Amino acid sequence: MNIQALLKRIDDTKAWIDKRRPLAPAEVKELDAYFRIGMTYSSNALEGNTLTLSETKVLLEDGITVGGKPLRDCYEAVGHAKAYDFMLEAARNTPFAFSEAMILQLHKLFFQGIEPEKSGVYRNIQVFISGTEYIPPKPDEVPVLMKDFVSVLTEEWDKLHPVRLAAFAHRKLVDIHPFEDGNGRTARLLMNLILVNRGYPIVSIPPVLRLEYINALKVAQRHENPTDENFLCFIAECAIEAQRDYCRMFHIKPPTKDDLAR
Repeated sequence: MNIQALLKRIDDTKAWIDKRRPLAPAEVKELDAYFRIGMTYSSNALEGNTLTLSETKVLLEDGITVGGKPLRDCYEAVGHAKAYDFMLEAARNTPFAFSEAMILQLHKLFFQGIEPEKSGVYRNIQVFISGTEYIPPKPDEVPVLMKDFVSVLTEEWDKLHPVRLAAFAHRKLVDIHPFEDGNGRTARLLMNLILVNRGYPIVSIPPVLRLEYINALKVAQRHENPTDENFLCFIAECAIEAQRDYCRMFHIKPPTKDDLAR
């Protein structure tokens, strides 16, 4: 399915879901808590964190660390959950105004329990991404690139389709790689900040799709004939899965072609 067909399917399903909104405050709270655990688990697992979904749930809900697991893995889970909470608050803030400070705060909250002196701070060393030929920009280029990036996002916020904008934001932040560590998780939080702000469900990337996810990014970053199409389609398919999950949780029958034609 091409990207236009995927985006139309997302839009049609969103309109179908929107007819059954708003949710009750208690339902919103339950939904936020569900994705807080699910996204924290999946986003960390993509980066090699060894906590299972159940272990992440126990740690975040009960504050109980898991014996035999690296302490860093626990710090990553707690930090990601804090960043997730900030992401939701920022996305729903009225009036909404996107800023570079939001990206820095997402990283700071995630990383401050791991290396506080590097949390919410742009890198000052050259970094490399294993398994790819792509080399991120030099550290002295990062501040200007980030300001330009935020300017483009702000300009395109109400122009691009939200899924296109979210995928672009994710990919571009990973390209710049502004932090020594935690770039992927910050990018996925930023992607969801955009989606939640525009009324879409939280999009998580299942660890089982890690290879497809990395390969789609590689195609966008390669030297010869780079294209965002694969990555955009990948994110769109994850957004469709998130909508299916939403419908399942609230017992909403997915729309048929006849439903959408009415």
